[in-house]
This record gives sequence, C-alpha cells and structure tokens, in this order.
Amino acid sequence: MQTISRLDDLRTSVAKLRAAGGTVALVPTMGALHEGHLTLVREAKARAAHVAVSIFVNPRQFGAGEDLEAYPRPFERDVALLEAEGVDVLWAPTPDQMYPAGYATNVSVSGVSEVLCGAARPGHFDGVATVVGKLFHQVLPDIALFGEKDWQQLAVIRRMARDLDLTQPRADAIIGIPTVREADGLAMSSRNQYLTATERTQAAGLSAAMRKAIAAIEAGADVAASLGELAAALLSGGFASVDYAELCDADTLATLPALVGAPARLLVAARIGKARLIDNMAVG
Repeated sequence: MQTISRLDDLRTSVAKLRAAGGTVALVPTMGALHEGHLTLVREAKARAAHVAVSIFVNPRQFGAGEDLEAYPRPFERDVALLEAEGVDVLWAPTPDQMYPAGYATNVSVSGVSEVLCGAARPGHFDGVATVVGKLFHQVLPDIALFGEKDWQQLAVIRRMARDLDLTQPRADAIIGIPTVREADGLAMSSRNQYLTATERTQAAGLSAAMRKAIAAIEAGADVAASLGELAAALLSGGFASVDYAELCDADTLATLPALVGAPARLLVAARIGKARLIDNMAVG
C-alpha cells in the first residue's frame, strides 16, 4: 500500500492504477477506523479492481466548540488495518494540501443539508460537501462508498453529484453500505470511544427505542406520538438530550407526518456524556 500526502504524488499513483486496468473505488474516512470502515473497504474491493482510502480530519465540518482537537487520530493503527485489507492507496493529505493558502471556495447544498444535523450543526454539511467534492476531483474514482449510518451525509453527497453533473463518480455510483452494528445494536462510530462503560450500556437503548417506534408506526400508530415516546425512552434511559427524532422521505429528507408509500427513514440524533450519537433505519 502506498501512503501519500502530496496531491501530485496521488495523481501519479492513481494514473498508474488506471494504466494497469480496471476501475478505482474511493472510501473517504476521517480515520479512527473500525469494522464499519473496514466493511466499506471490503465492499470496495469486491466492486473495483483498485481501492483508494482517504484519511483526513476535515476542520471545515467541525463547528465552534465541537470535538476537532479531541477527535481520535490513531494513524499508525489505521495504516496497519488498511494494509491488512489490501488497499492500494492511502491518501492522507495535510491540511495545507487540502486547503492551501488563499483557499476561498465553499460547496453548499441547499435543502437536504439544512434540516436534522444541518440545523443542529450550522455549516457542517458545507464542510462535508466541500471536502468530498475535492476528494472526488483529486482521486476521480469510478465509484465511492459511504456508510448509511450517516444517511443525511449520503443524501447531501448524492445531491451534489447530481447537481454538478459529476462523472467520476456519477451520482448513481455513490454507494451506500448498510450500517454495521455492535452485537447489542449500537451503530459503530469513531465517537463511541467517548462513552464511559455505563454510557456505552445505555447507548444501546438508541437502536432499541428506534426499532420499537418503527414497529408502532408500521402498525399504524400516530407518528408524532411514536416519536415522542422514542424521545422519552432515550431521556429516561440515560441520554441527556435528543436533537431530533424524525420520520423523513429517504431521498429529500422532508418530514413525513405519516407513511405515504415512498421510501422513508427514521433519523435520530441524541447526546449522552461527551458523545452525540446519530442513527437511522428504514421504515415501511
């Protein structure tokens, strides 16, 4: 595996992969890799001849007072994990490679970026769209893989690719991979490291409460009442607050007062200890 931190070297390396034949897959990450990330890598290897993984803790998607400085960065461990998976290229740019002096461009995706986590974290998805857009132009992958745990992020990136007529990758080549969960149902996340032992046990209540709400909604229960019961269960189960619990159209993320036949998702964000946990599941 080549570990590359300069853009010119990346372009040379990717050109050699393309000359060797076959497609190139990209798995963007912020590092602190876990089984969820490695599942994306394995899916990429199954779908493409060559796999590039990026590790970049993007400062533009962290707001004031968020965990940019505390975000885990076990780089050597991450390198070893990716080497073991047979990744071809690790793109690990420095901040000045990604945002050189004088950098002044921002990508903003209206609509899908303004609700849910976008409302709770202003500017977050501008940072996501900007860095992912740059990664796509830097690597020019045929396909890109993202975890469905960050469903809103996936919706934002697909909207960006459609609106900007991207071809490497095309919007339909931005692939969502189902959320990887711990045995007790908690969605895998790098931020789970922030949880104490007690909080980690309580955090499993998130997926359990979501499944209960989904069962009620699918059985015809009132959506608002079911979501209220979900939030109450979290607050009584150790969570400090619930940023949102919404039933949404899976594509546009418009709030749904009831199931309408179109694909829907239940999306939740809640805070426990030092962690803000997000999760989502299909409904209907």
